[in-house]
Amino acid sequence: MRIDIITVHPPLLESPFSHSILKRAKEKGLAEVNLINLRDYAINKHKNVDDYAFGGGAGMVMMVEPIALCIEDLKSKRDYDEVIYMSPDGELFDQPMANKLSLTKNLIILCGHYKGVDERVREHFITKEISIGNYVLSGGELAAAVVSDAIIRLLPGVLNDETSALSDSFQDNMVAPPVYSRPAEFRGWKIPDVLLSGHEANINQWRYDQSLKRTKERRPGLLRDGE
Repeated sequence: MRIDIITVHPPLLESPFSHSILKRAKEKGLAEVNLINLRDYAINKHKNVDDYAFGGGAGMVMMVEPIALCIEDLKSKRDYDEVIYMSPDGELFDQPMANKLSLTKNLIILCGHYKGVDERVREHFITKEISIGNYVLSGGELAAAVVSDAIIRLLPGVLNDETSALSDSFQDNMVAPPVYSRPAEFRGWKIPDVLLSGHEANINQWRYDQSLKRTKERRPGLLRDGE
């Protein structure tokens, strides 16, 4: 998989892709993440990529021309499954969307900044708009890192235990059950006896019951009617 992230602040994204699972995915050749500096496509010597909004108002707007030049340059070299814009009013990102995007081959992610991008970018270049929550960040870089992480960890071979991702929260419309590790007792706090029983069916049933209970208590909106 290849993800090309267009940003005005590439250093903001260097760390997330230089450690842990994402780093291993890149080293294994399973994922390629490229940080594209939008200022390389600026139309003047000052490297400006923003300007005042028509009609007035506070804040600057990312200009259409540099973004158009950048996306067109990238698309001249390969086909992309989606051109994604990280936006507070985009479709709310969730696990099913991550699953679907993990099956793609090439993605462009455009990081907004300032007051956003010229609307003509959204009308003529963007194929999918994504939000990671009902709040506003200083720019789309951190949101792009979140989306990329959620996608890349699902790629076959990225996790040491490929079944691990299948038991993550939200994969079955429920949050994950409680988990425990050694020691079995700490300061008098004991783990549930069933986890020490070695009875796989009982353990699986306990985990399902706990997952359902926790989902009802914390995220009831995930459950379908009748559950």
